Amino acid sequence: MARQNYLFTSESVSEGHPDKVCDRISDSILDAFLHEEANARVACETFATTNCVVVGGEVGLSDRSRLADFMGRIDGIVRDCVRDIGYEQDEFHWNTLQLHNMLHLQSAHIAQGVDRDGAGDQGIMFGYAVDETPELMPAPILYAHAILKRLAEVRKSGIEKTLGPDAKSQLTLRYEGGKPVEVTQLVLSTQHSDEAQTSDDIRAIVEPYIREVLPKQWLTEQTEWHVNPTGTFVIGGPDGDAGLTGRKIIVDTYGGAAPHGGGAFSGKDPTKVDRSAAYAARYLAKNVVAAGLARRCTLQVSYAIGVAKPLSIYVDTHGTGQVPESVIEKAVAECMDLTPRGIREHLDLNKPIYARTAAYGHFGRAPEADGGFSWERTDLVSALKKAV
Repeated sequence: MARQNYLFTSESVSEGHPDKVCDRISDSILDAFLHEEANARVACETFATTNCVVVGGEVGLSDRSRLADFMGRIDGIVRDCVRDIGYEQDEFHWNTLQLHNMLHLQSAHIAQGVDRDGAGDQGIMFGYAVDETPELMPAPILYAHAILKRLAEVRKSGIEKTLGPDAKSQLTLRYEGGKPVEVTQLVLSTQHSDEAQTSDDIRAIVEPYIREVLPKQWLTEQTEWHVNPTGTFVIGGPDGDAGLTGRKIIVDTYGGAAPHGGGAFSGKDPTKVDRSAAYAARYLAKNVVAAGLARRCTLQVSYAIGVAKPLSIYVDTHGTGQVPESVIEKAVAECMDLTPRGIREHLDLNKPIYARTAAYGHFGRAPEADGGFSWERTDLVSALKKAV
């Protein structure tokens, strides 16, 4: 039986964190290609440091003659990302940074497997859902994201001009009976202007917004607050620390509450099962929990390069299942085509919907009218119930 009384901690980082700047650039380049062509191929990596951004990787359009012209748009995409995030520092400014574009044509050896509707690579992918929040997400990561998203809103709206783009949050929640009941430790570090001098100054700014986001009963007199515990945090972003695409994979998923597959998400088009199959696994796990088949569900799928069907499907309901795991494994395979093409079509993934995933988590977000976060739908509930 799973533990019922314990402490668990998850962290999040803001859109201005150096690694998230890179995720945003990679996914924005992906969106631009998918806007140009639904079947575009992209595997884009970004590196950022003091006043410098480097992009590289593989891209492809069906009409290769258009690629050279399209490459000329990369500079503007990168600068627009950095400007929207809010960087106008002396040593990292959207208008003055140096861009090195090293994108090139996709390898024909990789393309041949995908062109046959196979997976773009081998790998294992995990999905997870738990009933401790309405979003069926672990509470620590869900609320760590929510804090930073709210602070970004008031920063970018001009309400809180003291706050800077770079920030990190961390929540330790106490569980009783398997449910979160109290924040025991709250950590927030946020970049700020020279006007704020002390940790107390920053806490006075951020505390009202944190209290807006968190369930009121979770913050008690025993909750320990650590706001900018090292003091001054004026130099942030890629000027303070270099960034790289794909380095925040636990932040992107379940905050450490569930296993993670071998690959990151950002910058990869949906033919890459690192991304699309991880979305499918979350979709299936969430629908299993939403259908009442379990209170908690971990689901793994695995693939081989050039092979369409998954090699394996594994389900663990952690002792909360209403039916055997083997029955659920069979049901999910019946209810959804888990070939790479089947996933893309079922979740409608060949759309420019990825830049919005680059910060504040890929999971636990509301499905959007244009197809964004389609993997958060619970429209498979009836089919799963029937299948079991």
